[in-house]
Amino acid sequence: MALPNKVKLLLEEAEQLCDYKGCMSYFYKWLNNQFSKQPVRLLINARSDFIDTLLQKLFVQTGLSDFEQLALIGIGGYGRGELHPFSDVDFLLLTDGEPNDELRQRLEVFVTLLWDLNLDIGHSVRTHEQVLEQKRQDVHFTTSLLESRLICGNLVEFERLKSHIVKTPIWRSDDFFIAKVNEQRVRRKKCHGTAYNLEPNIKENPGGLRDLQTIFWVAKKHFHAETLEELIGHGYLTHEEYQELMECLENLWNIRFALHLAAGRPENRLLFDYQPHAAELLGFGSEGKPSVERMMKRLFRIMSRVREMNQMLLAYFEQSILPDQDALTVVPLDTHFERIGHKIRVKNPSAFFLRENLLVLFEHIADNPDITDIDPNTIRSVRQVRRRLLGDLQDYAACRDAFMRLLKHPNGMGRAFTLMHKHGLIAAYLPQWRSIFGQMQFDLFHAYTVDEHTHKLINNIHKYRDKQYNKEFPICSEIMTRMDKPELLYLAGIFHDIAKGRGGDHSELGAVDATAFASMHKLTPSDGKLVAWLVEHHLLMSVTAQRKDINDPDVINEFASKVKNERQLDYLYCLTVADIRATNDNLWNDWKNTLLRELYLHAQRALRLGLENPMDMRDQIRDKKAQAIQRLLDAGYEEDRITLLWSRFKANYFTGFSEQQISWHSEFLLSRNDQSCSGVAVSEKPMHGGTQVFVYAPYEASLFAKLVSVIGTKKAQIQHAQVMTTKDGYVVFSFVILEVNGDAISGSRAKNIRRGLESILADPKKKIRLKKNRSHRFKDFNIKPKVILRPHAREDRNLLEIQAVDIQGLLTKIAEVLQLKNLHIHAARITTVGERAEDFFVVSNEQYQALSEDEKSDLHLSLMKKLNAESE
Repeated sequence: MALPNKVKLLLEEAEQLCDYKGCMSYFYKWLNNQFSKQPVRLLINARSDFIDTLLQKLFVQTGLSDFEQLALIGIGGYGRGELHPFSDVDFLLLTDGEPNDELRQRLEVFVTLLWDLNLDIGHSVRTHEQVLEQKRQDVHFTTSLLESRLICGNLVEFERLKSHIVKTPIWRSDDFFIAKVNEQRVRRKKCHGTAYNLEPNIKENPGGLRDLQTIFWVAKKHFHAETLEELIGHGYLTHEEYQELMECLENLWNIRFALHLAAGRPENRLLFDYQPHAAELLGFGSEGKPSVERMMKRLFRIMSRVREMNQMLLAYFEQSILPDQDALTVVPLDTHFERIGHKIRVKNPSAFFLRENLLVLFEHIADNPDITDIDPNTIRSVRQVRRRLLGDLQDYAACRDAFMRLLKHPNGMGRAFTLMHKHGLIAAYLPQWRSIFGQMQFDLFHAYTVDEHTHKLINNIHKYRDKQYNKEFPICSEIMTRMDKPELLYLAGIFHDIAKGRGGDHSELGAVDATAFASMHKLTPSDGKLVAWLVEHHLLMSVTAQRKDINDPDVINEFASKVKNERQLDYLYCLTVADIRATNDNLWNDWKNTLLRELYLHAQRALRLGLENPMDMRDQIRDKKAQAIQRLLDAGYEEDRITLLWSRFKANYFTGFSEQQISWHSEFLLSRNDQSCSGVAVSEKPMHGGTQVFVYAPYEASLFAKLVSVIGTKKAQIQHAQVMTTKDGYVVFSFVILEVNGDAISGSRAKNIRRGLESILADPKKKIRLKKNRSHRFKDFNIKPKVILRPHAREDRNLLEIQAVDIQGLLTKIAEVLQLKNLHIHAARITTVGERAEDFFVVSNEQYQALSEDEKSDLHLSLMKKLNAESE
């Protein structure tokens, strides 16, 4: 695309630095304005042309053109003539020998001018010999040279360089191919192997621009092809595939261009901050979340296509470039399929006229652990058949039979399911899966698209059967060994989120889908009901564990009554663990593991006792005391002293803590000469999934706020908090704290936290300074504070739920309001995901009763006022 006349004129007349800056400012405004009017290819070419003209003019103006043997050569993306609004400008200054002092000075002036113009440049000054030496050592540099072009200077020197690049066998085709494939493997590993991270890198993620460029680089090196279109003539690409690649490239360019405009700087990660603006620039609308979800679904689907094409074409290249491919052993599998090396291959594409063979392909993968991938010819055939399908694969009875065989196969939901997902066969089988394919969840809780999250969940369930994960999932692994129909658990996993994005309750809608699937696939009525129940209640266990007091017998009995029997409890527990682990890499930790395990064991015991015979609180207290006192007697403490100490505590203390915690608290208090003094204990080892903090002090309403402030200043995360008063005017605080990364806190860090808490007990008037440190990174999520008051299992208390942006000191601010309202905090559970805090408090009023309607209204108003002020 030709540069606008005004830009040309401004460049021609520019003499001073300010002139060039004014010209660049005008050009960038023009680029921004033209984005919605011109094809993106023309705009990225236009910026390359603009930089060409700018460099050529400065080359002359700084006197570099006086040196006849000097050549300025564009490399990398600039060498291709492709520059997005803020892309780096990479170039090589090639000389016929070491530059003299005069040339060095002029080169410094030239480069300094470019820096002063705020251009991100990557430059080097090299002789021919230095270029060849660097080419020998660095495949990245070799790759950039493949795309070099002369910007200005000596044409003969440039042609000489191009000749050396082609003729010198420093990087042979096979070495170059292996290097680029390894490079891609490392790059993908950094992205956790998935293209479906919700803040994807447009260049580096699997299915991103680098995957397309890798295809082109290998083709250019081996086939000396100048364009991808030339691969059609070499028989490696069909015309339709070429058109598809160009369409994907154009789409990725559009999104990257919009990202640069939204960020106002060179940025390749489509961060949450930039997504709404980018979506608007791309024409997806300005409604915020819906616009972003439309854009991201488009992006993820494009990346899936690119990733599949990349795999197919690199496999073709491998067969052509690496000579040992012909020596691979061919092993027949059945009439239609064979194994060649570690890949499965269809003998004749016509086999897929029988649609069930699309699924039989994956049955063979499940049967043969030596098969790790699919032959490129077979991928091409699957792609062609997939596009020509009329209806869904589940419409065919033979396909339904094959799918159920795969579900029941011990390895069917491992690599086979992963490859089915990767190559679009799950979406071809289940129409509902197509709706969640690439479906983003625009929140701070989920790290992956709905389909990728579900895929990870299925993989987690499959790991339960793998012996190497027995220690990681001991209860789940044990349950799976005795589970009569594990395929029902897999089905629940497939359908648990399948109704996301439709509106309404996705659990209820998913249960309806699961019921229809069960009927179509002729599951027994009881099996169909189990799958539907699991889908409808897949959040029950995580919500109960994280929001309720699982030491309360009433909570356990209520949960057990919903679960109904041990079989459903087993299935639900395995599904819940797999679900949480697949949601966010940072979400799972020992604390959550402990919560779920204890809830499972408590519910299992309640079900075995019988729901008609719930465990009485007195029985629970008696059992805990018996176990705790034995620990203390073994440690050398006298029974009379233990009994006297425990007489000061109310019954809720013994129901609210485990026997391990009770004995630890008691040992700390009994070891001190004066039990009337305040004290702090921090566990040396993790206990119940985290570092335990125990604080004992005379009751003071403001103390909770001060303690959480101290912990906040130490950059520790509070996962759980309990507050209980004694019969004689003291108060017990118990916190479970973790590092930001989810690890338990130990060593000097734990001692430092203990000293900080002790200092506030020693000097209650001490000021605690908290820095206001809210990140603006997620401002576009528009997380509005929520305050919800619900009834509690105990009639004299309320459950207070608060959702807000997590800022440093948030818990302190909440505690200050509760203190101002003279409310008693009996327990607290603190959850932070990304920048969202979800905090739960059990409270009562000054008279230790549930809040009246007026008190609820007043509390709600005060908290909302405080939270809104803090979030601004």
